[in-house]
Order: sequence, then C-alpha cells, then structure tokens
Amino acid sequence: MANEPRGAAASFESLASRFVLDARGRWRTAVARPANAIGLSMASGGLESEPHAHRESQLVYLVRGEMICEASSALWIVPPRSALWIPASVTHRIRARAPLEGYCVFVEPGAAPNLPQDCCAVSVTPLFRELLLRLATRPALYDLEGPDARLMSVLLDELATVSIEKHRLPMPIDPRLRRLVDAMTADPASGATTKAWARRIGVSERTLNRLLVEETGLSFGRWRQQLHIILAIQKLSRGATVQSVARDLGYESASSFVTMFRKALGASPARYMASRLATPA
Repeated sequence: MANEPRGAAASFESLASRFVLDARGRWRTAVARPANAIGLSMASGGLESEPHAHRESQLVYLVRGEMICEASSALWIVPPRSALWIPASVTHRIRARAPLEGYCVFVEPGAAPNLPQDCCAVSVTPLFRELLLRLATRPALYDLEGPDARLMSVLLDELATVSIEKHRLPMPIDPRLRRLVDAMTADPASGATTKAWARRIGVSERTLNRLLVEETGLSFGRWRQQLHIILAIQKLSRGATVQSVARDLGYESASSFVTMFRKALGASPARYMASRLATPA
C-alpha cells in the first residue's frame, strides 16, 4: 500500500491506516521519509478526535470546510485557505465539520529545524499550496534522490516563510475560568460586565482579571474580543452574513462589528472571507 500513488484526498477513516504508534504512544507515519503530504476529505457529518500526539510535526491546510484544534493551552480555528502548524509531540484534539477538503504535511523531527517551535495558525504562499497539492498525489515512498524529494525540499523551504495569523484563542486551565469560557461561548451576545461575569463564577472582578492575565496573557476585554473573532470566523466560514454574525455576537450594529474585525485582522469580514473562499487561479 505504501508504494501506491495516492489520489487527491483520503477520507479521515482511511487516513488512520497510514499511521502506527511508536514506543512512547505517539502516532507516526508508517513510511520513513523526511516529510509526507496527504490529502484528506470528509463529505458529510463531523469528526472529534481524542487528545493525541504525533512523532512528526504536522501542518494542516484547509481548502474548504472548518476545523478547530485545541493544543498548547489555546483554541485554534482553521478557516479555508489557512493552515495550522502543530510541532512534534504536542498533544492536540481536533474537531472538523463537513464538507471538508484539505491536506496534511508530516515533517520528521530534524528535517526542517527552522520551523516554528510552537503551535501557530499560518497563511501559506501560492507556491506552497501548489507544491502541496502536487505532492499529495505522489507515492508515499518517493525516491529520496528523485524529483519528488526535491519538490518536498522546496515545500519545506516555503513552509519556513509562512505568515502567522491571529486565529488563536488562549485557553485558561483554572476550573472557574473554564466555566467562564463555556458560559461566554454559549452566550457570546451577552453584554454582561466583567463584574457580573466574575460574580457568576464566584470571584471578585479583580481576581477574574488577574487570573485571566496570568493564564492567557490577555485582559478580560481583549480575551472577549478574541473570542468574538474566533466565533465570527467560524460563523462566516459556514456562510452566515455579516449582519447575522454581528447580531449573534451582541454588537449594536453591523458597522461596529466590521470596525472591530478590521482592526483585529486588517480587513473587513466580507473582504477577509472573499479572499478565503475565492477559487485559486
């Protein structure tokens, strides 16, 4: 099987057959190569993985669909035309929603030492995307002296030039703050003050702010704004209108939501999603 050329994509179910567990309980690819590209797809339903880790570093790139990953004390959203970098041995959990099409690159430790050491959401170059699509159709056991190996080397060089995106929501571990996270995620339109939220989880306003800064590096106001950014990207990726997203997140008007979004991500919601959903030339 390892020597057979792969099609454009494998289902999540068949993807599991490409991995084996190592002695430390980490998943690794079943073939010995510096890096391997794999296409993946999901036509219907959803997926929620158990917490797990890979021996190799992993980059997940989405062409369409929606994926959320929890890793490194943070929640990451991967909208279309974005990617998530997960370093080797980092425990993570993935939730995905169909219809989904994407690609993974698994990189051996030491094969590309200049890659990020922490999880991060990234935007990739058009050259990287085209290399990835090409390599995902090549044999897993490609010739180490052949053209596929040279293309993979260029892909790894391109991977070192990616731009980091603001799709990260720091997640606290304190049980009281986790209750806060659950409540705010369930009711993002709530206009409750910091004091009111603090009262709901049984702490003072000062303690709430101190704990959040200690565990996430963000004040309450900045953390809530980042939550809104993550939820907005999720809703927009599902086809929601700017007006409905603004309403769902509790903004008084669509224009105030657009202003917040543009300040955070450098583009209006409509322009941001148009660049994600446009078909590459």
